[in-house]
Amino acid sequence: MDRPISVEGDNILANRAADGDRRAFGTLAKRHGPRLLNIALRTLHNSDEAQDAVQDAMASAWFKIGQFDQSRELAPWLTRITLNKCRDHLRRRKVRRFFEFGSGQEYELETADETPDQSSDLESRQLLSLMEEKIATLPHSLREPFVLVTFDERSQAETAALLGISEKAVESRIYRARNKLRDAAKNFEG
Repeated sequence: MDRPISVEGDNILANRAADGDRRAFGTLAKRHGPRLLNIALRTLHNSDEAQDAVQDAMASAWFKIGQFDQSRELAPWLTRITLNKCRDHLRRRKVRRFFEFGSGQEYELETADETPDQSSDLESRQLLSLMEEKIATLPHSLREPFVLVTFDERSQAETAALLGISEKAVESRIYRARNKLRDAAKNFEG
């Protein structure tokens, strides 16, 4: 008897998807979608763009699944595609901003529920919002390693492989990103 599709391993599902099995690919999308959306949200800081980037990434993955190297893990491959789609969205955002200069249109960052609470909670939410804004302003060369290690809980070696840079470069970029964020937090408290 065949096992249910939901318990199949990623590579088995990827192989089935390469043979045209949409249900297998759908299972992969459900399995990896939330993690990829979290990466996209942390990279783009706009939920609509993040959802679009993940949808674009999954569409690309569907069309390229036959090219996926079955000897490797699927998660880093999907992450790399998602990061590339996020970079595309950031480039398009820069172009839009260039042509919309002076329009006053801003891109909002969705934050957690901000129902009235005690003053310490308000201060914590303000600091969290500030940190999210500061993460959004980091150059992508610092933001991507920081997001992958901090929020996606990737090792520095995995992050280096995903981004095509050395582990030392990942370590250095994370250090620089944390220093920038630490300075912002000090200014908030001071």
